[in-house]
Amino acid sequence: MTEETVTPMMAQYLEIKAGYADAILFYRMGDFYEMFFDDAVAASGALDIALTKRGTHMGEPIPMCGVPVHAAEGYLLMLIRKGFRVAIAEQMEDPAEAKKRGSKSVVRRDVVRLVTPGTLTEDSLLEARRHNYLAAYAEVRDEGALAWTDISTGELRVMPCPRARLSPELARLSPREVLVSDTAEADLRGLAEDLGAAVTPMARAAFDSTGAERRLCGLWQVGTLEAFGAFGRAELAAMGALVEYLELTQRGKLPLLRPPLREALGGAMQIDAATRRNLEITAALSGGRAGSLLDVVDHTVTAGGARLLERRLSAPSRDLGQIAARHDAIDRLLDDARLREDLREALRRVPDMDRALSRLALDRGGPRDLAAIRNGLSQATLITDRIAGLDVPLLAEAALGLIGMDDVISILDQSLVAEPPLLARDGGFIAAGFDVDLDETRQLRDEGRGVIAAMQADYVARTGIQSLKIKHNNVLGYFIETTSTHAEKMLAPPLSETFIHRQTTANQVRFTTIPLSEIETRILNAGNRALEIERRHFANLRAAVLAEAGRIGVAAASLAELDLAAGFADLSAAEDWVRPKMDASHAFHVERGRHPVVERALRRQGNTSFVANDCALAERHTPAIWLLTGPNMAGKSTFLRQNALIALLAQAGSHVPA
Repeated sequence: MTEETVTPMMAQYLEIKAGYADAILFYRMGDFYEMFFDDAVAASGALDIALTKRGTHMGEPIPMCGVPVHAAEGYLLMLIRKGFRVAIAEQMEDPAEAKKRGSKSVVRRDVVRLVTPGTLTEDSLLEARRHNYLAAYAEVRDEGALAWTDISTGELRVMPCPRARLSPELARLSPREVLVSDTAEADLRGLAEDLGAAVTPMARAAFDSTGAERRLCGLWQVGTLEAFGAFGRAELAAMGALVEYLELTQRGKLPLLRPPLREALGGAMQIDAATRRNLEITAALSGGRAGSLLDVVDHTVTAGGARLLERRLSAPSRDLGQIAARHDAIDRLLDDARLREDLREALRRVPDMDRALSRLALDRGGPRDLAAIRNGLSQATLITDRIAGLDVPLLAEAALGLIGMDDVISILDQSLVAEPPLLARDGGFIAAGFDVDLDETRQLRDEGRGVIAAMQADYVARTGIQSLKIKHNNVLGYFIETTSTHAEKMLAPPLSETFIHRQTTANQVRFTTIPLSEIETRILNAGNRALEIERRHFANLRAAVLAEAGRIGVAAASLAELDLAAGFADLSAAEDWVRPKMDASHAFHVERGRHPVVERALRRQGNTSFVANDCALAERHTPAIWLLTGPNMAGKSTFLRQNALIALLAQAGSHVPA
């Protein structure tokens, strides 16, 4: 086949593919996403699916493979984990519409989304208890800055970051994808990839700080960014690159990004990548979560609380006031076991509102996401009642973040069924009684025969003709049928004013009525109409929720804070941990300290207990440095790591094993 004889479908494919040369193109064809040429070869190997052929191009067979649309997310995740980017081209019209333009017309298709490691939003593609960060690094003159976002939650943060600090900061965040200027790619690719991140180069223009400032002001509809913080040019450039990339990958449907939070360089404990890895803070040396500090101390019961815990452990605070406030909250919940258990029980029923809100903003959400918002806010109300009046600042502040959502809860409560379906197109998610028109339409759809039977009984009563029947055929549709003898009565006034003659056969006469014609139309269209009404309600409910996105986000953050405090209190009670005394000195004094991870491992092995030990550094009568000696496997490394983890836990706002 020559290039001039390329089929219309293949011509369309090649045109779309030309715009996404560095991605695998999922090309929608009916119930499958098809891949062709090199994409098919690469995908078939990565996914372990059959590679076939379809036609020829330039005289060569066209490699082809495909995956079912209903199972696409699983295959998508496999490709992303293996380092691929995937462009998804959907059918933008019904095939019947395409045929109106001619028998050989091709259904319009376009890319609706570019899926990359840092832009995932679906629950099936994400770890519920971990952030999925997309980061961008920018340099403007002699300034460097790092910005990062999790589009599945809307979080956006930025900090000044000279290149020398980039490695430890990336190690702290563990982003899935890092955006860099194409002029700096050669210098930064190895650094980011060594930490497990995919690197995406962007044109230098994407990091223009002046254009970035305009873009960011437009995003949050403000005249200036000063209300959010005093950002340097490099910080603006990094945030601007993030937003431009999201506009590109989400095809204009930006996620619900919250205003940026600026982190000060040095505001958290500084931990280099090697130390972070060897301390096994969030991942064990084996690579998994099991055996890490995070695994041991995670007593949270919500996804938001778990993500907050990981963030706190990864960046322990250096603010003594902030640390003390977190310890105060733990103490209050530790002292009141009943309050703690009631709070944790209520939190267990809190869905992941952050991610539900993000999917709704990206127009990928469904009724179940609306229900998640409803259920989360309803639990927030119950929790507010339980913690109202507590004089602990952190708990009191969290309680304030949970109030004022009655209007959102009310509309979602009234409108949604208890367990809605995942997708709006499935229908059945609007509660009975919310919309009279919808209820009647559903009744027609579900009980059409009953409606017709009731109408027949009414007509029998009005005419006195017991043999009158309402029937249906493919020619006339619904009609009223009676014998020729009884028909004379219906053809004469006053019944003739209601019953309209349609057809006379040898032994029967057929009539209709205006109500019957209307009912017939409504029955035939009831299914589609019911779905249309529900979709309209979904759009309205989605808009109502997004209008309150700011307050819902605050409520979600407050619930995560409460979950973390209650989780730390539960951990302290279960493991007999104590509140550390914190001050601004360099003194470090630990009595009967234990290594939390080793202690749990020993407990699981049997009756062996961890031997507690002391450490005193830089106090009035103690040296600032200890020299440890001893044979191999004597516990030197365990002792060093134990004390490092105790310091880390204390500054993360937790009690400590001592």
